[in-house]
Amino acid sequence: MRWSPPREAFPSDRIERNDWKALRTLLPYLWAYKGRVLFALGCLVAAKLATVSVPILLKDIVDGVSPSTQAAAGILVVPFALIVAYGALRLSTSLFTELREFFFVKVTQAATRTLALKTFRHLHSLSLRYHLDRRTGAVTREIDQGIRGISSLISFTLYSILPTLIEITLVFAYLLWNYEIWFAAIVGTSLTIYIVFTVSVTNWRTAVRRRWNELESKAQSRAVDSLLNFETVKYFGNENYEARRYDETLADSQRTAVLSQQSLNVLNAGQQALIAVALTLILWRAALGVVEGRMSIGDLVLVNAFMIQLYIPMNFLGVIYREIKQSLADMDRMFMLLEQNREIADAPDARALRVRSAEVRFENVDFSYDVRRQVLHDVSFVIAGGSTTAVVGATGSGKSTLARLLFRFYDVDAGRLSIDGQDVRTLTQESLRAAIGIVPQDTVLFNDTIEYNIAYGRPGAARAEVVAAARAAHIHDFVESLPDG
Repeated sequence: MRWSPPREAFPSDRIERNDWKALRTLLPYLWAYKGRVLFALGCLVAAKLATVSVPILLKDIVDGVSPSTQAAAGILVVPFALIVAYGALRLSTSLFTELREFFFVKVTQAATRTLALKTFRHLHSLSLRYHLDRRTGAVTREIDQGIRGISSLISFTLYSILPTLIEITLVFAYLLWNYEIWFAAIVGTSLTIYIVFTVSVTNWRTAVRRRWNELESKAQSRAVDSLLNFETVKYFGNENYEARRYDETLADSQRTAVLSQQSLNVLNAGQQALIAVALTLILWRAALGVVEGRMSIGDLVLVNAFMIQLYIPMNFLGVIYREIKQSLADMDRMFMLLEQNREIADAPDARALRVRSAEVRFENVDFSYDVRRQVLHDVSFVIAGGSTTAVVGATGSGKSTLARLLFRFYDVDAGRLSIDGQDVRTLTQESLRAAIGIVPQDTVLFNDTIEYNIAYGRPGAARAEVVAAARAAHIHDFVESLPDG
């Protein structure tokens, strides 16, 4: 069966997102540096004013050197002054552009840093249940992609979309004010059709491209699976069967690859056709104006230069649109992490733990990780301060759960857990965990030095204290014997 591209730009199983919501979430982090933002926008407008002024000066230069110009001295002076101004405008365009990037880069980096840190802190504030239910690699990937998405969105918006929109507005206004309405109408109509066509075809191409990637992954997976089971294939003599299955996937991938390339050809051909028609129409109107004496040769050069200036950045509209949509999707996934509710949170009136005798009391405690299986039911016991208590039981009976409840990684479903009569749910998590020491049964080390791992419980510990702790744990001599000990 041949695959036909879906009507929607993105598969239905993709996370639904609200692009405007993502933008509204991002804007306050940028506006925190409003001075730099406003200065960058000012540079952007100044650069575009200079850009639009270049064809206007070019018009004056052409008119100044035309044969109809009289006064030979004027011919030598006026164009020279205009040429100098032309060069100055070209230079100012570049300078304003570089100034914009010079001042705005700090805004971009500060916003991404703030959001990355906020997301990181929020993830640490979520419950253990959340982290056990999610793949850590997927979560960190969403953060990385979200940060890159913010940088890409700002880059494409500030350096491509906004400048082009400002230039279109200025050109449209100039043509409408200085020439007959036909010129503005041609520019406005052609650009509107160009944008609608490009966005529509790009949405279709995005779906085709995604399908192609899926089929390539499927083909690779089949090849790897078949080769990993090399002996099994040989046992049953199924080499031809495996080749046919692989070729079926390759055939689907090939058809989609052809469709992807053809869709690109359609996009490029359509864009060039629209540009050619628009240029032809506007030059026809300008040439007609020159013949009828209503316009000069410089006017013809001006409108042609305007059209070329506008359509050069528009050639990349499809790529920019696709990248912006992807950036918004990546940002939205990261912002969804920030919207995750904190299952375990300090109460508004939570207070710090006051340790006296350090008595731990479980009173009629019920708890379950899942509604289908209760781990603890009506558990009651007391651990007196200064005493040693061992909890013995089969695997899965809830021994580790007791420690997790004590640290308040979870809240009890029923009953009460207290330290010196203080319900742990009424205490700040920071003070509760700071008062408890633990040696976990599964020791996990950070990818850092042994000194860092030993001092992790007290990051500011002096080296002598770290060495003393290593001696107490009987690992000091072993560490010293290591090559980098």
